[in-house]
Amino acid sequence: MVAAISFFVVGVVLFLFAMIKLGEKVQRLFTARFRQYIRYAVHTPLHGLITGIFTTVLFQSSSTTTALIVGMVSAGLISFYHSLGMILGADIGTTLTVQLVVWKVTDVAPLFVVVGGIPWLFGSPRYKRYGEPIFYFGLILFSLSLIGKASAPLRESTLFVSIFRDSRNLWLGLAAGAAFTAIVHASAIPISILVLLGQQDLISLENAIPILFGANIGTTVTAVLASLVANVNGKRSAAAHLLFKVCGVGLCMVGLPLFVRAVAAVSGSVPQQVAIAHFLLNLIIAVVSLPLLTPVSHLIERMLPGRAEVLPIWPEFLKEECLARTEEALACVRKELWRQMGLARRMFAMSMELITRYDRGKSRDIRYIEAVVHNLRREVGKYLWRVSSKEFSNQTSRELFAYTAMVDDIERIADHAVVLADLSREKYRLRTDFSERGWEELAEIERLVGQNLEDAAVLIEGKNEGRADAILRHEDAVDQRVREAREHHLERFHRRVCRAEAGPIFLEVLINLERVSDHCTNIAEYVLELESR
Repeated sequence: MVAAISFFVVGVVLFLFAMIKLGEKVQRLFTARFRQYIRYAVHTPLHGLITGIFTTVLFQSSSTTTALIVGMVSAGLISFYHSLGMILGADIGTTLTVQLVVWKVTDVAPLFVVVGGIPWLFGSPRYKRYGEPIFYFGLILFSLSLIGKASAPLRESTLFVSIFRDSRNLWLGLAAGAAFTAIVHASAIPISILVLLGQQDLISLENAIPILFGANIGTTVTAVLASLVANVNGKRSAAAHLLFKVCGVGLCMVGLPLFVRAVAAVSGSVPQQVAIAHFLLNLIIAVVSLPLLTPVSHLIERMLPGRAEVLPIWPEFLKEECLARTEEALACVRKELWRQMGLARRMFAMSMELITRYDRGKSRDIRYIEAVVHNLRREVGKYLWRVSSKEFSNQTSRELFAYTAMVDDIERIADHAVVLADLSREKYRLRTDFSERGWEELAEIERLVGQNLEDAAVLIEGKNEGRADAILRHEDAVDQRVREAREHHLERFHRRVCRAEAGPIFLEVLINLERVSDHCTNIAEYVLELESR
């Protein structure tokens, strides 16, 4: 019996490990389709529902999907309203994992492990990239298979059988399912266990449903935890997820006899009944909630008041009709560059705040905003290419070249902001700090670089007024301050005034601040060159 319980626990741990790793790998592949994902998701609530289903099928975890949605809403990439359909879809998508257990796809788990493992271990980087997610998916199935085999001897345990017999008590089963799911952050585990126990004739549908209802409420914990480091819109999305689940479970509890009869009428097999009940619950939640998204969003906005910005992911000024007139098209580009620069400046300010006081939510938001900056760079590049296909003067040619270079410089500024955020995370992880003098030097350099960023934004807007010359002066000052800060740091290091592990982080921060200033200088030089002709 001890061995069976040990294998049972090992199966749960393997499932969690594989689910987390699969989520990480799929999310990396997912970023390549980031723009299409957002475009489709925000079209209508129904499109958001479909997108949520598809994403959860890839992640094999609604918890991962909802945490991702909360993060994107917090960063301002998706509005709170548009996130609601995606959350409903995520809850439907997670039912596939349970159905795979019913179909005994777990029996072919070794095949997925081998098919994914061979290219991961021995293939080229290109094949490793795709082999690893398949391997982790196979590991999920294998862990569920291990749980199933471990549960077979448990039928002989009076204590184990009595626990699930007592779960016929609705409130006890509800609490047990919610608590277990909240701990493991995956409703697929307890519900899949119910299926496996049903295959061993250890549980009936009446015993399973209270635990199943509780598991569906417990799965909201991941989104709630993610919302703790989110802004008000992220908190609203997490609250909506909880509200959907609680109301849906409450509705099904009110009509519980009808719910049980409907499930039993579809299938006489307990494992299949559990899977159907899981799907039916989330389908009912989606069908009832989808037409009510507008009043629900207004209700939650009143419950959690506050304003949160939504970032336009797509270009706001690149008008199609302006392409017919080159000068107007370039004016549109200049406005979009100014907006892109605003996002880069915001990222820089957030990253410098993180150096002082690390915040996981802000660090995540910086990465989401980076995706917007990269998207704008791509869209501006496409727009400029279309402008370049027309007849234009030498001056227009110089403007095209300057804007093409500027958009790259702005993107590089955003990249350095991400590096600074990563350095802040490393500083936090090491629990280290800079010396008092080091902080003073850093603050002065940050002030100069911040001024350069502000001046560069004004230049892009089309107002020089001596800003270009100011950037060049500040650049000289930044170079000098960075050089002095390095020398002073080496002196402090030899005198053991600063901690050894803080040294590399401090120097990397200086390097990235200097490079941000360099890109501002590039922008100033492009503007001066355009004005000199």
